[in-house]
Amino acid sequence: MKPAITSVAEMAQLKAKLKTTWTSGDFDKIAQIIEPGAVAFMERLALKPGVRVLDVACGTGNLSFPAARAGAIVTGVDIAPNLLATARTRARAEGLQIQFDEGDAEQLPYTDASFDVVVTMFGAMFAPQPEVTAAELRRVCRPDGQIAMANWTATGFIGQMFKTTAAHVPPPNFPSPLLWGDETTVRERLQNDIDELQCTRRMISFRLPMTPEQTVDYFRTWYGPTLRAFAALDESGQAALHRDLTQLWSEHNQATDGTTHVEAEYLEVMLKKGKSEGKPVAEAFIQRAQHDGSQ
Repeated sequence: MKPAITSVAEMAQLKAKLKTTWTSGDFDKIAQIIEPGAVAFMERLALKPGVRVLDVACGTGNLSFPAARAGAIVTGVDIAPNLLATARTRARAEGLQIQFDEGDAEQLPYTDASFDVVVTMFGAMFAPQPEVTAAELRRVCRPDGQIAMANWTATGFIGQMFKTTAAHVPPPNFPSPLLWGDETTVRERLQNDIDELQCTRRMISFRLPMTPEQTVDYFRTWYGPTLRAFAALDESGQAALHRDLTQLWSEHNQATDGTTHVEAEYLEVMLKKGKSEGKPVAEAFIQRAQHDGSQ
């Protein structure tokens, strides 16, 4: 096992690699597939017109757009400028006023208690310092506000896809993003300043008009983590990864007409922040990281 990242320089290098991963390919091609699930996720929040919503790690806006259509005042933030550009173009085309900012989930560029509702779907879970991310989500949410997350589970299909890929290409050296799909871990990370927290396991559909083998090629072309994994392998390694991923998609495929239909499990986290202001936890974590890095 690689030693844990301890310096600011190492963390900056890791974040640069993560940014490269998420700017590779075109995540919008994947986001479009799961958009119906994103809309359903936002409908369960029952947003009221005028509420201030922050979509963290927003990508091309799968949560931002249904929130704006519901009358919310929406801000989306992401590390990938190409995805933000797509989101802005889409917002203009729909005539929606949504602010899209480039920023890091671990250092959100907003003042404390700026938002009534903070949401993230398959996004903030990939930030490398989960405690910092959790603290930032709480920090920017007003007292008595809502925080909602959708996180892939380790036992679900996407978790299995990551596990299959990791057998060929070792993942980055930080806590597994899939721990955000574990209820016990989520409760530990989000317990401070929280009045209510509810976790529900749900499914989201991947329906593609192509065979499982073609679906692997689709992800290899458009989904940053899969694209980068293939790029890290030689020709024989790529063939082996392609074979294993094709087998995984085939085993989980529910379609019988030559297309692909896979159901992927995620953990839906809905919580209500406490009414009193909490301690500036995120600042403490950041200061600690900076201190450790100077040793």
